[in-house]
Amino acid sequence: MVNNKPLKAHLSMLTAEVIWGLMAPVGKDAMNNGLDGISVVTFRVVGAALLFWITSAFTKREHVERRDILLFAGAALLGIVFNQCLYTIGLSFTSPINSSIVTTSMPIFAMILSFFILREPITLKKAGGVFIGCSGAVILILSSMTAANSKVGDIRGDLMCIGAQFSFALYLSLFNHLIRKYHVVTVNKWMFTWAAIMIFPFTFGHVAALPWPDISVKTWLEAGYVVFFGTFVSYLLSIVGQHVLRPTVISVYNYVQPIASVSVSVLTGLGVFTWPQGIAIILVFSGVWLVVKSKSRRDAMR
Repeated sequence: MVNNKPLKAHLSMLTAEVIWGLMAPVGKDAMNNGLDGISVVTFRVVGAALLFWITSAFTKREHVERRDILLFAGAALLGIVFNQCLYTIGLSFTSPINSSIVTTSMPIFAMILSFFILREPITLKKAGGVFIGCSGAVILILSSMTAANSKVGDIRGDLMCIGAQFSFALYLSLFNHLIRKYHVVTVNKWMFTWAAIMIFPFTFGHVAALPWPDISVKTWLEAGYVVFFGTFVSYLLSIVGQHVLRPTVISVYNYVQPIASVSVSVLTGLGVFTWPQGIAIILVFSGVWLVVKSKSRRDAMR
C-alpha cells in the first residue's frame, strides 16, 4: 500500500494556509463592524479550547505526563497568547494585506533563533536571505508610517504582526519535540486551555462590555469563521503537517497566505495594494526562499 501520509500532510498545510489567508480580510471586516482585536482574540482562544475539548471526547484518550502539561503552558504562552494577541490586535490596526505579507517572515526568525538556541550555523546564503527579507519588512513599515489610512497600513499593526511571527518561531524552536510527542487534538486541547486561562481574566470585562445587540449577524458569522475555521480547523490541519513535514517545507506554505489575503482584500475594498507593498512582497519572499534553501546542519548530514 502506498504511504499517503506525505500527501495528507501537504494538503493539510495548503488548506490551513488558505484558511489563514482568508481569515485576515474576514477578521478585519468583523473588527470594522462592531468587534475589536481584544474581543476577537478572546473568542478565538476560548472558543477553540471548548471545540478541542468536545473533539477530544470522540477520540482515543491519551495519557499526558504531568511535566508535559506544564510545558504546554509555556507552549501556549508563545504559540497562542503572544502570537494570536499580537496578530489579531495588530490586524485591527493595519491592513489585511500588510498582516499577511508579514506572516511570511517567520522562517527568517526561525533561522535566527535556531542559531542561538540550536547552534545551527548561519551560512552566507542565510545571511543574505535575512538581509533581503528585513529590507522588505523595512519598506513595508516605512510605507505604513506615511499611510493616510489603515487600508494601506499602520506601523503599530505591522510591528505587532511581526512580533507575532517572532513569538511563533520561538515556540517552534523550543517546543517542537512536545508537538510531535502527542496527538494533534491533545496538543491543541491543552495549549488552548492554558491560553484561555491566561487571557480570560484580563479580557472578560472588555468582552462583557461589547454592544452585543447592536452587532450584526454578518459580523457574528465572520467571527465564527475566525474561531471555527481560522483557529480550530486550521490548527488541526497545521499540526497534521508539522508531524510529517520538515520545518523548512512547512515555512514555504506561508507564501499561500498573502496570495489569498491580497486577492480577497483588494476585491472587497478592505485593502489597497500599493507599489511599496509589491516590492516588499518580492524582497520578503526572496529572503525567505534563500533561508529555506540553505541546508541546516541536520539536513546536510542526511
